[in-house]
Amino acid sequence: MNKTIDTWIKEHAEVSAKLAEDIFNHPELAEEEVNSAGYLRKYMEDLGFSIEENAGGMPTAFTAAWGSGKPVIGFLAEYDALPGLGQDPVPYRSERKGPGHGCGHNLLGAGCAAAAGALKAAMEKENLPGTIIFFGCPAEETLVGKVRMGKAGCFDDVDIAIAWHPVGVNKVSEERQQAMDSKIYRFYGKTAHAAASPEMGRSALDAAELMNVGVNYLREHVPDHVRMHYSYDSAGEKPNIVPDFAQLSYFIRARDRATVDDVSARVDKIAEGAALMTGTRMEMELLTGCDDTLVNETLCRFMMEAFQDVPAPVYTEEEKAFAAELRKNVEGDAHAGEPPLREWIEPLNGHPDPAFGSTDVANVSRIVPTVTLNAVATFNGSPGHHWAVTAVSGMSIGFKGMLYGAQAMAEGAYRLLLHPEVVEAAKKDFAENSGK
Repeated sequence: MNKTIDTWIKEHAEVSAKLAEDIFNHPELAEEEVNSAGYLRKYMEDLGFSIEENAGGMPTAFTAAWGSGKPVIGFLAEYDALPGLGQDPVPYRSERKGPGHGCGHNLLGAGCAAAAGALKAAMEKENLPGTIIFFGCPAEETLVGKVRMGKAGCFDDVDIAIAWHPVGVNKVSEERQQAMDSKIYRFYGKTAHAAASPEMGRSALDAAELMNVGVNYLREHVPDHVRMHYSYDSAGEKPNIVPDFAQLSYFIRARDRATVDDVSARVDKIAEGAALMTGTRMEMELLTGCDDTLVNETLCRFMMEAFQDVPAPVYTEEEKAFAAELRKNVEGDAHAGEPPLREWIEPLNGHPDPAFGSTDVANVSRIVPTVTLNAVATFNGSPGHHWAVTAVSGMSIGFKGMLYGAQAMAEGAYRLLLHPEVVEAAKKDFAENSGK
């Protein structure tokens, strides 16, 4: 274990937690992260990093760079919140109005900043060559940020990308997150009095409902791992007016990009058919499309060695009681016999592990060798995108997990600097599995 990194993390624990707390107290939705990005930019600038704003053409995206030469190590930070998940840092539902960090991205962004700062300190002390780039990536929850940044070439010069995510388990992630399309379907019809002259109307709502019926029949004829979710964004104003506009939002997921492309095209055809059946007009807008994760087993094995050498957090009895009470308030007695906090590191599987979620980190993994660490920042078995995650993300359990993840990332990155052969092996692994 590198002593400089260990010392830096400990000496900066309070300021790192304050950074996470500031982002927690000012939660902002995707592409609206003005304050959150500002806190992180200022933090990185104070550490001596040079800042470039508007990365990928997005006002709340930026890069912070330090050092020179190879290898170039990138840390992928996120900081957007989720709608409707505002919550005080208490073990019971205590709703705050507006968004909240129900995915722990306040910890994620601040943790990446701490990792970059600790690595910089070690490189300065030992006069090591290499470049650190902290990527301020907005809008992960809408799968937009890294997709746009990747298309703009932001990651092209990176040798290794490192990410982390707060969850309920400590592990080096081998999860192959799903590819996904995010689409909007708009139907345009014709208004009429729904009782007096319905024959004069063309219902956009009828088209939307027929589309959803068609998609629900499609479920029987797609692979088991395909997921199709939808919501109504607009469905008319009053029952006695034939709606001339309706809008649906769709997420279409699958384990691989080719399956998403196929199923997504079939959903488009269903939408076209619904418009034909109702005499309406349909428009489709692709908001974003993310890839499935390319797991780099070389990096997973290497980072696991570093993770295992980092001292694990020590939880107080009060923290354990907090986690236990929170879990009881969310799950009842379903897992009462299990420890409230997982204090061990899960072993590697040695192969990609199919998952049902999606992340735009996957798009980075298709550009450069990428690895993701998970660290405990919520109770054992916690659901994702939940107010309970918000609760823990604003208190000491979350902060401890953040610092644990930060030190593990920094330690792993430091060892990569000392072992260029591992960087080359990770690139070979990437080339063999990506086809690039």
